[in-house]
Amino acid sequence: MSIEIPSWHIKGELILNCNCTVFCPCVISLGAHYPTEGHCQAWLGVDIHEGRFDNEDLDGLKVAMLLDIPGRMSRGDWKAGIFIDQRASAPAHEGLSQIFSGKAKGTTHLFSLLISEHLGTSREPIEFKTENQIRSLTVGKKIIGSVEPISGADENQTVVVTNTNYWMGPDITVSKALKGRVRAFGRVWDFEDRSAEICQINWTGP
Repeated sequence: MSIEIPSWHIKGELILNCNCTVFCPCVISLGAHYPTEGHCQAWLGVDIHEGRFDNEDLDGLKVAMLLDIPGRMSRGDWKAGIFIDQRASAPAHEGLSQIFSGKAKGTTHLFSLLISEHLGTSREPIEFKTENQIRSLTVGKKIIGSVEPISGADENQTVVVTNTNYWMGPDITVSKALKGRVRAFGRVWDFEDRSAEICQINWTGP
């Protein structure tokens, strides 16, 4: 007998910083091209502006992840750790755990296909701030990151890659990391000045 998966949705903003030395090729190649360093190490943060899992309100909650991928993203064998806002109720925590592990199907179902090892899921104090164009994420002392969009020919406009098939969302703001410090799950990473992304998300399931 199959278990019915609750409906869910998340709207908000995602930021990501990885070890690529230039803008991440995975956005365009959809993971078919190797990362610039041959492997991917990344952290991401999600600021949920509006969300629901079944009947549980997710508005205002934050989630972060650590991703350690040995080669091309499309080949799988990912290792991942999840950090969930300590303010989340028990039902919200469970819902977010299912969404960010891929068990809740829908937009994030690919996590269940690509992640081979879950490093853990923990409740943490998570802060997500926006000051001018700079987005900052802190997950206790485990992740301290901030990203800033790069400017183009018109210095008042950010550089945006639009109309992609990237799973996170079709429009990606090209950014760089001002900070990218990770001390979690045995990883010691520093990705300052490396590739970063900002994306408006609208995820649903199942």
